[in-house]
Amino acid sequence: MTKQKVLRIQGAYYVATGLWPLVSMRSFEALTGPKVDKWLVQMVGLLAVTIGASLLLGARHDDRVDNAVLTLAFASALSFATIDVVHSLRRRISPIYLCDALSELALIASAARAP
Repeated sequence: MTKQKVLRIQGAYYVATGLWPLVSMRSFEALTGPKVDKWLVQMVGLLAVTIGASLLLGARHDDRVDNAVLTLAFASALSFATIDVVHSLRRRISPIYLCDALSELALIASAARAP
């Protein structure tokens, strides 16, 4: 799998998961648990959509991927995974977020191995 393909997958994942609480907070909370500060969930969602759109835009060339786009991809995946693991283990957020952490780490590993 190429870096462009990984970036497209990561970008689509971020857009979809970022839009989810904006489109249906009820179904989002049904899976992830109740939220106190819904505005904060929506803000993180919008940031995920923004990152995802940037990754999709950065992956549009088949011959190269800019280092800034790769940095954004790795750093955002590592940031989401870290928060997911730390706060799941502290029992502040649902253990379902560990599934997201695994997805994030899989994206990092795939991009690191990709030509």
